[in-house]
Amino acid sequence: MTIAVFHKLLAIILTVALGWVVGRMRWLDGAPRRHATAPQGGSSGPAEPVPPESAGAGADPPRLLGNVAFYLLVPALMFRTTAALDFATMPWRTVAAFFVPVLAFLLAVYVWQRASGRAEGHGAAAPSVRAIAATFGNSVQVGIPLAAALFGQRGLEIHVALVSLHAIILLSVLTVLAELDVARHGGEQRLLPTLRQTLTNTIVHPVVLPVLAGLACNLAGLELHPVLDEALASLGSAVVPICLVLIGLTLAYYDLQGRIRAAVVITVLKLLVLPALVLATAWWGFGLGGLPLSVVVLMAALPVGSNALIFSQRYETLEAEATAAIVISTAAFAITASLWLGVLAVLSR
Repeated sequence: MTIAVFHKLLAIILTVALGWVVGRMRWLDGAPRRHATAPQGGSSGPAEPVPPESAGAGADPPRLLGNVAFYLLVPALMFRTTAALDFATMPWRTVAAFFVPVLAFLLAVYVWQRASGRAEGHGAAAPSVRAIAATFGNSVQVGIPLAAALFGQRGLEIHVALVSLHAIILLSVLTVLAELDVARHGGEQRLLPTLRQTLTNTIVHPVVLPVLAGLACNLAGLELHPVLDEALASLGSAVVPICLVLIGLTLAYYDLQGRIRAAVVITVLKLLVLPALVLATAWWGFGLGGLPLSVVVLMAALPVGSNALIFSQRYETLEAEATAAIVISTAAFAITASLWLGVLAVLSR
């Protein structure tokens, strides 16, 4: 763990903490914070916390902020990224060595959650939410400075190639799975209407639709107008700070009691099991070694990304659990990253 990456982790934790403070103070509730008064009879007692719903009619700043990110900021980032992708220069062997095991792991977690019934009672999309938390890494806030510090420009280029497809592939697959479950949960048993509704909900979606539009522009050879490109870049650059503040707000507003155990399981899956699977697949299955192997393993070993929380808010399920997984995995990453760097050092001898 380099000092630059450690400082980046501290900066992330500080930003999340600021969001938590704003949430605890109820500054975004739309009504002044009410202070508890002493009980009648002259006795003094501890101040009772004011629940979010009592601070203002329908006040739910975490969900509002999550909607801003999901319906405006993330689509802008996805469209601009997809429209600018240079498919001709993609390191496709390295890309496959990463995404083949990651997608297999994603589907395994999803099937496990559905088959075991562990996600029952949390909403139709709960298996997909747990699958994204166990696979979607913080590839930008933590991943980019980590790759730059450890692997230099060449390693950073490989990492950025993976990042450019990361959200596009994982979110698209998970959206299809979630929409299928939502349609199935709705009681629709006829095949064609279910498929039609699922297809519509999947395409007309804040993540998938911008990706398809960006791909269309890319394949047509259309360049974005500088004004449009600047506007999209500004919106996309807000994704990182908004999502970090959102994590802090969610910690302040939602009760995490009973969610820690599941979050720890997700953390173990994300920080230990997934990178081990990617390492084995890339090393033995694709014959990867040296710098490309190090980049894909560290990419897989990153802590849970904030898109897991945005996705959970989209389907209104397991928001507190996703938040806890993000925080716990980010804190534990300082230890597990050093572990994987040691393993890679042994393999490179």
